[in-house]
Amino acid sequence: MDPDTPHRDRLEHLNRHGSLRDKLAKTHEAIQRHLPFVARISVALYDPATATLSTYLHSGDDDPLSHYQTEIANAPSLKHILEQGHPRVINSMLTFEHSGHEHTSRIGRSGYAASYTLPIFSNGVLLGFLFFNSRETDVFTESALTQLDVFAHLISLMIISELQISRTLTAAVTTTSQLTSMRDAETGSHLDRMSRFAKLIARALASRYSLDDAYIEHVYTFAPLHDIGKIGIPDRVLLKPGRLDGEEMAVMRSHARKGREIIDDILRNFGLEGLEYGDVLRNIAEYHHEAVDGSGYPAALRGDDIPLEARIVAVADVFDALTSQRPYKNAWTNEKAFEFLRAMAGQKFDAQCVEALMANRVEVVLIQQHYREDANG
Repeated sequence: MDPDTPHRDRLEHLNRHGSLRDKLAKTHEAIQRHLPFVARISVALYDPATATLSTYLHSGDDDPLSHYQTEIANAPSLKHILEQGHPRVINSMLTFEHSGHEHTSRIGRSGYAASYTLPIFSNGVLLGFLFFNSRETDVFTESALTQLDVFAHLISLMIISELQISRTLTAAVTTTSQLTSMRDAETGSHLDRMSRFAKLIARALASRYSLDDAYIEHVYTFAPLHDIGKIGIPDRVLLKPGRLDGEEMAVMRSHARKGREIIDDILRNFGLEGLEYGDVLRNIAEYHHEAVDGSGYPAALRGDDIPLEARIVAVADVFDALTSQRPYKNAWTNEKAFEFLRAMAGQKFDAQCVEALMANRVEVVLIQQHYREDANG
């Protein structure tokens, strides 16, 4: 070959700035040049704290498992992969046709006939699963898998990199916030609960707002950072036991703008100004105290002018604050808190977000049971 002959790099898209979804779609196209029977690639993330799987990303226009979440105990074949740490090949989905599991039924009804599943590990810790599906049976041969494994690990590294950026960023900000945790009544359990309430709401609203699973995951990841701006509030205001006067209230309310400034500084210092979903993080920090009637702060935004992620976090945060025991208040019952949110829906809170949380009472209770306050909060 002439040394000056240009070569078309089929994976050059990985060098460009773009969303993870676009990179996955382009990688799928590259795979299909060699393995045309691969019809779908998808990713599910694993939450070890609750032993649940949540759909995260997929290539293509249709996905039978969008916005799906289940305990790994309800997916015994995936649980087996987790325990063994090895991939799984199913060359005929008919084997699982009568398993009774919803995810298997959804895949089968969509016409997928074979699958290859690879666990995604980072430093030995399971992050999730990578799925390759085909509408043909008996296609995942040893020869095909030898080629597919290379692409599979490449995609896994893409996923790990993306998640590590968001999680490292969140960990850095959370650690900074925890340095001042003794200055505020918020506890780690509160943040665990409210972030999962936010995920519940976002998932319930997914169809209405055409939300993808990656957006939902980032709302969940970034929700605990909503009050990061309180780091900049002086003790005399943050820790004052009585009511705040007008000047003090103005100082307290400044935490929303300070939060946005802190987030901007962190993104800049980490070289992440163009982070995908970075605006979700910025909006949560700055606008979670806006009210749909325009009476909130810092910008007095109204209705749909308030970013959806901020409206979601506002409901999740207030609900958990109401139902949590604090030195200055007793915990409300869930029903009393729901009544309050319902009364304020359309005034302070987004009515659809309130309804979405109330429609998932069973999951709300499960989250509360799993993340109960202990003697230390």
